[in-house]
Amino acid sequence: MLRRTTMPEKAHIKEQKEETIKRLIAGNILRSPSVIRAISVVPREEFVPQYLRNHAYVDTPLPIGHSQTISAIHMVSMMDEYLGLEVGHKVLEIGAGCGYHACTVAEIVAPSEVDRNKWGHVYTVEVVPELAALAQKNIKKTGYASRVTVVCGDGSLGLPSEAPFDRILVTAAAPDVPGPLVDQLKPGGILIIPVGGLYYFQSLLKITKHTDGKIERSGLCSVAFVPLVGKFGFK
Repeated sequence: MLRRTTMPEKAHIKEQKEETIKRLIAGNILRSPSVIRAISVVPREEFVPQYLRNHAYVDTPLPIGHSQTISAIHMVSMMDEYLGLEVGHKVLEIGAGCGYHACTVAEIVAPSEVDRNKWGHVYTVEVVPELAALAQKNIKKTGYASRVTVVCGDGSLGLPSEAPFDRILVTAAAPDVPGPLVDQLKPGGILIIPVGGLYYFQSLLKITKHTDGKIERSGLCSVAFVPLVGKFGFK
């Protein structure tokens, strides 16, 4: 449940953020320095609707319009950890939403203190035009426009024009792993995707493409995501 607060907004947000990050570290959800830094640096309050700013660091999905949500902080943290992101990686995200998750990834693969020539890049595909525009606005506002590119389209098809990718993450559940995403993964690459039914009975999967081309599929945990819409998603 979201609680009201009389504390000044900035102070409340700062306190709530610190408490949530400490709890995720204590729970061994946030582990690596690069992911801890990304969750600490990227301002989630700038990606949620104005009326929810004071609740930006409540660790729960929050509505962003068009029947979509910004993922819970623990889920963003877990997916970033599972991806094994490194500086210089080219990453594809399917489901830009409000742009928050893409920016946490960009903060890892293209951190501001590293020479730009060594930066990676994040491409994020969003099927809802209004959300693609919102993500673009938020990404520019928070200073990530040079590290994140937003594309409006069917994410289940991937982004062939920019393939192959070191890492791919999908922030909506598919009935099965879309073939185009596996095809667009580099040898040695990792794909993280929720797979299962509509809204329920879903598993977060890790798909690894080994250097010999062999595909390894492993289950990570049970999840509940909004459905992936598109040719290889839910119709």
